[in-house]
Amino acid sequence: MKPLPLKEIYAKVATVADGELATTALLSGREIGHFNVFSVEDLMRGYAHKPPMSFDRRAYYKISLMRGQSRLEYADQTISINQQALWFTNLQVPYRWLPQHQEQRGYFCIFTEDFLLPVKGEFGITQLPIFQAGANPILAINDQQYRDIEALFEKMTGEMASLYPYKYDLLRAYLWELVHLGQKLQPTAVSPPAHQSLARLAARFTELLERQFPLATPQQQLRLRTAKDYAEHLAVHVNHLNRVLKETTGHTTTALISRRITQEAKILLKQTNWTVSEIADCLGFTDVAHFCHFVKRQTGLVPSAFRNKQMV
Repeated sequence: MKPLPLKEIYAKVATVADGELATTALLSGREIGHFNVFSVEDLMRGYAHKPPMSFDRRAYYKISLMRGQSRLEYADQTISINQQALWFTNLQVPYRWLPQHQEQRGYFCIFTEDFLLPVKGEFGITQLPIFQAGANPILAINDQQYRDIEALFEKMTGEMASLYPYKYDLLRAYLWELVHLGQKLQPTAVSPPAHQSLARLAARFTELLERQFPLATPQQQLRLRTAKDYAEHLAVHVNHLNRVLKETTGHTTTALISRRITQEAKILLKQTNWTVSEIADCLGFTDVAHFCHFVKRQTGLVPSAFRNKQMV
């Protein structure tokens, strides 16, 4: 259940040596973090003879521009891509991409949070809505949008091969442009909350919530389980935290915690062979019956039935 490292993606791409050289260059000198960009055609080279992508979390962020029929399994969702799409993945949510045929086009880039730190403003990458665990991962785009985003990826590809001494500063600018293009394409308008102190508290809560995951072993347990736990850790009154989250997200503290625990429960039931009792225990439920009732209320199925359904 540990996130897969960066070397996993290089093993999948035909031009492994070039990728490793780029990694070495990026981690040396004044640069920090990691960034690279690939073409989907390179990924598909010899794809039929490679094992399919595993359903796992990754230790890096990824933005993909895809054209061609494929399927994305993301957390507890399965999403079909019939034409072209732009999709974003984060560190918290497991996923895998399954092409339905060899004819796939596009680009994807991978990066770590550290790569964006030199230009990170008050709202960093982890606070951006498009990289939140509950965000819509796939954005449908039209032909013109595909061409515009493709041109941006082509600029990234060209810059990676250049000798320009400030190329990574330019690549950061291209990457931020790509992130904001995705945010503008979100179904609902994305804008920071008006009151910055409320936004900061909401961001701290979200970061604290996500820090509880992933659960790597059945022995690992959630340290914070209730709205009161989070309020105490954030040094605010539980009613104040609830008001802030209701105003900034539209949901109560308890609802946000429950939604994230539900997502993790679905992932563990789908991805691991842990017993229902082990999953219940690590998610902080006092007994299996309580956990079964919780899962049925959230999904309409008891845990065993939900797990069996995923195996069909």
